[in-house]
Amino acid sequence: MPKNIDLQLAEALIEKKLITRENVGDLLQEADRSNQDLRQVLVKHNLFSEENILDILAEKLKLSCANLKDLVIDRSIISKVPLKIASYYKFIPLALKGRTLTIAVAYPLDIKTLDEIRTQLGLDLDMALACSTDVLSNLKKYYGLAADTLEKISSQASTNNFSEQSRGQEGVEDIEKQATDASVIKLVNQIILEAWRKRATDIHIEPYRQGLSLRYRIDGLLYDANLPGEIKNFLNAIISRIKIMSNLNIVERRLPQDGRAIVRVQDQVLDLRISTIPTPFGESLVIRILPTQMLFSLEKLGLAKSELQVFEGLVQKPHGIIFVTGPTGSGKTTTLYSCLTRINTKDRKIITIEDPIEYEMTGITQIQVMPEIGLDFARGLRSILRHDPDVIMVGEVRDFETAETAIRVALTGHLVFSSLHTNDAASGIARLQDIGVEPYLIASSVEAFIAQRLIRVICPECRFEDKQAPLELKELIAKDLGIKLEDVKIFRGKGCPSCNGTGFFGRTAIYEILIVDELIKEMILKKASSDQIKRLALSKGMRTLRQDGWKKTISGITTFEEVIRVTSAQEDLSIGKNTPVADTSYPKQETVFEPEGSNKRVYRRLDNKITVHYKVFEVENDLIKRKDAVEELAATKNISAGGLLFIARDKLAIGSILDLKIELPNSQGMVECLARVVRVEELVEQKEYDIAICFLDLTSADRIKLDKFVEGEIGGAG
Repeated sequence: MPKNIDLQLAEALIEKKLITRENVGDLLQEADRSNQDLRQVLVKHNLFSEENILDILAEKLKLSCANLKDLVIDRSIISKVPLKIASYYKFIPLALKGRTLTIAVAYPLDIKTLDEIRTQLGLDLDMALACSTDVLSNLKKYYGLAADTLEKISSQASTNNFSEQSRGQEGVEDIEKQATDASVIKLVNQIILEAWRKRATDIHIEPYRQGLSLRYRIDGLLYDANLPGEIKNFLNAIISRIKIMSNLNIVERRLPQDGRAIVRVQDQVLDLRISTIPTPFGESLVIRILPTQMLFSLEKLGLAKSELQVFEGLVQKPHGIIFVTGPTGSGKTTTLYSCLTRINTKDRKIITIEDPIEYEMTGITQIQVMPEIGLDFARGLRSILRHDPDVIMVGEVRDFETAETAIRVALTGHLVFSSLHTNDAASGIARLQDIGVEPYLIASSVEAFIAQRLIRVICPECRFEDKQAPLELKELIAKDLGIKLEDVKIFRGKGCPSCNGTGFFGRTAIYEILIVDELIKEMILKKASSDQIKRLALSKGMRTLRQDGWKKTISGITTFEEVIRVTSAQEDLSIGKNTPVADTSYPKQETVFEPEGSNKRVYRRLDNKITVHYKVFEVENDLIKRKDAVEELAATKNISAGGLLFIARDKLAIGSILDLKIELPNSQGMVECLARVVRVEELVEQKEYDIAICFLDLTSADRIKLDKFVEGEIGGAG
């Protein structure tokens, strides 16, 4: 017999003439037979959206609708309702006024169910309607991932008394039983499913003395998963279950292990690469998530039109070697696979040797390196030549033997793709020379060095133009790109449900392409330094990683912080350097601080001495690192809400990033932010330096605070 709520919904639809009585009768019978509610049947047949049904029900039953996506619920209210009640009846508590608790449900509860909840909570109830996906996501958000599953496992553990045993054989048997228990299987599946839904590339399970940490790597950064505290009691069961999935030894906990598993998530098949390492508090485990089917395309790499044309020309070369450079995790493999996909045709034999094989590619022969049996890159490369290849990809050049073999293969008429770990494109030449490759081999075989980094993309759902961006920063970008100041726009993401509140959704790449033409070959043969080669390439039109990043910044693709995070702060080679090429000149660095009286100034500048504290960030492998540097004291010459000028005893490099604290007088507090050095002038007589900096991540509140301070001091002086 149809439920009372279903009948009321059916009546409301008929009253609004949205459906006929005959049709709704058939739908009610289907709902009764399938043990579903009428709302689910209507959505399944695409007759109405869930939002429309909620509006109709709210009007019919005189209930309110709650938008849970933008709602922040007080934790004290959540604590009033036990997890087992909220998850069993599928509601989320919203507000408590006196003795009345407002709850959000996806479908109105009947009187009997409401009475059960009132009895268990001892509170009166008021209902609001919300989308089912929002109710479930808020249960996960406020009670923790897989909290209901952990509740069931805990109750089973207390009933069956199979809590963790000692490390003896009996304990191992118990853990194995837990690992195959339906609840533990469901728990692990939920962890993996949540990672896939959040677009995570890695899952990190890390035990510590104080508990268990589970983190997802999303768009290159790690984020904590919201987990109930009791999950730490089931670490061994979770690890054992994952080991069983990947055919690893569940008894061995003292040695690292590596395995692989294939799982299906909805219509997607995922390749899981599992790695465990022992720690004093249990095994730490990382799961790398790789889709088995990936669509690799040069057009989707983030290349500008001109760069795409360069790539097209390179991959169509009949022979030679192309190196993609960058640190681990910079997307080199994806770029290489995209190049191979473009030339993967029936008339070409393509063979790769990799460590590991990250994606399976149809029509390409792929070899996995196995050093433990003597199959390394060099040996595999020599064997590949006997299989009549047209194109070869070597996953990575690590030593002289591999490099020399790859280059000689390119000289014999094969097109070779490979990767190097260097910070920029020009450094690839120095790296090859450092491992022993002769300059004449590099000059005669290498077609290009391509450096790349991955940057996060601003979420398109919450992107907005930042009107408060520092003028100095805009001037810096305009100068680096050689464009007008008014053409520079800075964008950000506010953070929304689509991007999990981060303001970013997905990643793209920035590139630096060094084509080895005749002039570059001459410099390689003369053993010129990387800096000299890079300056020559810049004079010929090469775009640096940072310049490509600025292009994507003003296009609204990424933020300037992302560009600063992944590119070198000292890549401007045109300062104080002389090029060895006689007919090439380089522009000198110009100040980005406008002269006094300029009508471009947004903030007024105060010529006062104010104490500032600063630390210089170190740059390692092209990434800005926070270090325990010595904090220096200095006094400003002038200050505004956009930047300041101070005197320093030591010279700082242009582009350096500072951790800055400004000590405002008269107990007005401290202002803290990151800043970038944009100008350095030596004061010869005083043996000191004028350092001009622009603020990078100053909050709106602090910027207003600084501006008011400057205005007040100027007004008081007047």
